[in-house]
Amino acid sequence: MVVVGAGLSGLSCALHLLGAGREVVIIEREDHPGGRAGRLDMDGFQVDTGPTVLTMPELLDEAFAAVGEGVRDRLDLLPLAPAYRAEFADGSTIDVHTDRRRMTAEVARVAGTREAMGYLRLRDWLTRLHEVEMRSFIDADFDSPLDLLGPDLVRLAAMGGFGRLAPAVGRHVKDGRLRRIFSFQSLYAGVAPERALAAYAVIAYMDTIAGVHFPRGGMRAIGDALAGAAAKAGARLRYGETVTRLERAGDRVRAVITDQGERLACEQLVLSIDLPAAQRLLGRAPRRMVPHRFSPSAVVLHLGTDRTWNHLSHHTISFGRHWKRTFTEIIDQGRPMSDPSLLVTQPTITDPSLAPDGHHLLYVLAPAPNLAAGDIDWDRVGPRYRDDLVRTLEERGLTGLDASIRAERMVTPADWARQGMAHGTPFSLAHTFAQTGPFRPRNVMAGTSNAVLTGCGTTPGVGLPTVLISGKLAAARVLAASTRRRRR
Repeated sequence: MVVVGAGLSGLSCALHLLGAGREVVIIEREDHPGGRAGRLDMDGFQVDTGPTVLTMPELLDEAFAAVGEGVRDRLDLLPLAPAYRAEFADGSTIDVHTDRRRMTAEVARVAGTREAMGYLRLRDWLTRLHEVEMRSFIDADFDSPLDLLGPDLVRLAAMGGFGRLAPAVGRHVKDGRLRRIFSFQSLYAGVAPERALAAYAVIAYMDTIAGVHFPRGGMRAIGDALAGAAAKAGARLRYGETVTRLERAGDRVRAVITDQGERLACEQLVLSIDLPAAQRLLGRAPRRMVPHRFSPSAVVLHLGTDRTWNHLSHHTISFGRHWKRTFTEIIDQGRPMSDPSLLVTQPTITDPSLAPDGHHLLYVLAPAPNLAAGDIDWDRVGPRYRDDLVRTLEERGLTGLDASIRAERMVTPADWARQGMAHGTPFSLAHTFAQTGPFRPRNVMAGTSNAVLTGCGTTPGVGLPTVLISGKLAAARVLAASTRRRRR
């Protein structure tokens, strides 16, 4: 059994296969595990280059449990309170707590008792939405749209899951700031809140109710932990090798060939790499009347500073004044935000060991057009855009930021593309209706009988919790195929 890619979905898949008694070889082109949960060390600053938000750690626990371990055996997860701090153009701030009582009090403080009651109704709706979606639509494989049919489809429709996200949230809370807090997550799925399915409010459940954590040692610790558990369970991990082609016989992949010229025979194959790259290796172009639509990208500015700012939380969302215009600009017009809304993560608030003594790390994420949506020469525009972001942050309270920087690195859509990510976006396919559930690329492909896909480009989609589920679903496909062959 060969798994190509030691990203989080590939490692999740490997652990489930190892737990079922399979022999697993994992091939990874980088010299470390984690995939898009990458890492960068710059002058003593330990930078996470990928996701910064960890929710639903029970899904990690499920992967570890497959080989008889638990998340606490490998990771020290620190709960974040607040999960986020939201800052608005009018100078107001809202701390987003996952604890019911604390968040109710916070909403009452900033918006009044009526909005606090609306928040409680919203929280109840999000919880019921999550219960229905997780058991029937997220943690589930689809072979046909007919697989959607069942009682939970009726329940989801009755809850308004097939309406639009922004109006659905607005039925519970009227305050514009609260609406943003409970709908901005649709950007993770590549769709504006006004257009996203209300079903994607489930991401807000993960962020605002299930709880947000941070692993001591940074997000990179997750890949290290999963890989360590896989190695202990018997997996062979081969770093610094790239699979360049597949050897096939009819509809079966017989072996993978690496850039070292080595041939590794495989009974079954899991591809945990970017979807277009997997399709190229398999020689299977997607058969669609309408091309796939990819999510917006992001510019990420990694800053090592010699100071901090008291108003920052671990995660701070700095909202611009013109929220709706943001989506029009980056999705429809293909240009950078004129009034940016930014995610600023300062992990050293929680784990000071990630920076030299007396220093801090900032991870500034600015949503941006992907390379298909916008004709932007990022190599030329990037330095000027970096200055714009720093100036914006200084105007929003990070006084003296530029002078405090001791190390920095900027990543643009052009850099994501150079890493092999389609259209320069790390967020893969957008979660439009036509690319959701049974309409999203399946984790098995026609014409290939022993290859399975996993990762954010296939079922169930983008996000750290969902790629862990994707690995489990891919493993289930592999094991089911093995059972069918034994019965023949």
